[in-house]
Amino acid sequence: MSYAAFQTEIARINDVLCTINLLGWDQRTMMPAGGIDGRAHQIATLTGIARDMATDPQLAELMDRAEADLPADATLERRAVAQARAEIATLSRIPSRVISEMAELKTRANAAWVAARAANDFATYAPVLERMMGLQREIAAAIGDGGHPYDAMVGMYEPGMTWDRLQSIYGQLKDALVPLIARAKDGPRPRADILTRRYPIPAQKDFGLGMARRMGYDMERGRLDDTVHPFEISFTRGDVRITSRFREDWLPGGLFALWHEAGHGMYEQGIAPEHTRGVFATDLVNLYAVGGASFGMHESQSRLWENRVGRSRRFWALHFGALRDTFPDQLSDVTEDEFWAAVNAVNPSLIRVEADELTYDMHIILRSEIEAGLVAGDIDVADLPGLWAEKMRAYLGVAVPDDTRGVLQDVHWSHGYLGSFPTYTIGNIVSSQLFAVAQADAGVAAGLDTGDYAPLHGWLGENVWRHGRASSRDETLERVTGGPLDPAAYIADLTAKVEALGA
Repeated sequence: MSYAAFQTEIARINDVLCTINLLGWDQRTMMPAGGIDGRAHQIATLTGIARDMATDPQLAELMDRAEADLPADATLERRAVAQARAEIATLSRIPSRVISEMAELKTRANAAWVAARAANDFATYAPVLERMMGLQREIAAAIGDGGHPYDAMVGMYEPGMTWDRLQSIYGQLKDALVPLIARAKDGPRPRADILTRRYPIPAQKDFGLGMARRMGYDMERGRLDDTVHPFEISFTRGDVRITSRFREDWLPGGLFALWHEAGHGMYEQGIAPEHTRGVFATDLVNLYAVGGASFGMHESQSRLWENRVGRSRRFWALHFGALRDTFPDQLSDVTEDEFWAAVNAVNPSLIRVEADELTYDMHIILRSEIEAGLVAGDIDVADLPGLWAEKMRAYLGVAVPDDTRGVLQDVHWSHGYLGSFPTYTIGNIVSSQLFAVAQADAGVAAGLDTGDYAPLHGWLGENVWRHGRASSRDETLERVTGGPLDPAAYIADLTAKVEALGA
């Protein structure tokens, strides 16, 4: 009975956080620009309420009673109480003023970012970002344990990860990626005209969403909307929404972003019911309703469906005919091999979300280094455009023509997600580790060969999704793959792709 009371109270907090999610979705998809002030106050109010509920001494008493009453073998329930206690302890170290100010600022900062991006005007956004980074440094100081200030920020999204460990992982990847990128650039050049022809957006949506449904994204519990920067957001496992950004003259952008977000969505839809309302459905450190084990584990699911499945040769051998039927005029002179090569071409470019697989992690490393410098106070906001351009030249050999396609391209800083970028690379690594094991299942392999994605969907559901936050990233990897986080499988996948491209 005491555990049920604790669970009920956490579920009430989760309801408040789901309401915040709903307001955030509306702001980013449908809300008129004039609603920003009111929305900022609404989200700040609800975030304050959630924080007060989580740090209320009454909840601490409920946790004490639950731990005292639970039998020794109630492993899952004891873990839930311990997890909540640890997250609330971290949350309590952040001053309530900072949490309320951050909640309101996120809403205003997102609107300021959208306007600055559209106008290619970093200068108008810089004061808002300065304020954001000041709050982030306060949070890092409050919850840090004496290590690098970036450890605290990354740890909120990827528990246990540190800047030192990230730099080691990045070093392994750079050692492999730099020669692979050079090798691919010296290899055959796929046709460049295929992807920039005029592809009507309604038809793009129909094809992309039809394929997402085939992968297993449940439209009875989801929906697709347009936005400036694609995202997935959930309120319950029965309401998990995705967005994408489509351009008529760039076919891969909307399709692969849609399948990326559908991967996130299927994870949230697949979490076991007993984990979706209550203790394992809420990230109390970040005051966010999310069911996944970590942001990196979440990204592993989006990158798995986007890249391990959606960019594979067999995927397009099976589905290019349907795409050509959708766009007969645009693709009448294109073969499936030419199209596959085009969507996998290694071509260092400006935009992270449209980057090819080999160069993608260089975008993440660049952002991580900048974030670590920002939170440590070693980089000033005013210097960001120039530093961004300098790193893009050094890492990718690309000249940045403007801030819209440079430092203003990502939404993350406006949402206060400092420390979340490394989770994309962690997700890439985990996606390959999990996919290697999944493919060893005969049913999954047969399904991939025939375009039946139900076996892979079911395998992920049983081994990853259903556990939600009740199983950490490292526990999931040990249970499923028999080992820790390891870039080897990911590097092997990228090497195989370069070889398949003829380089």
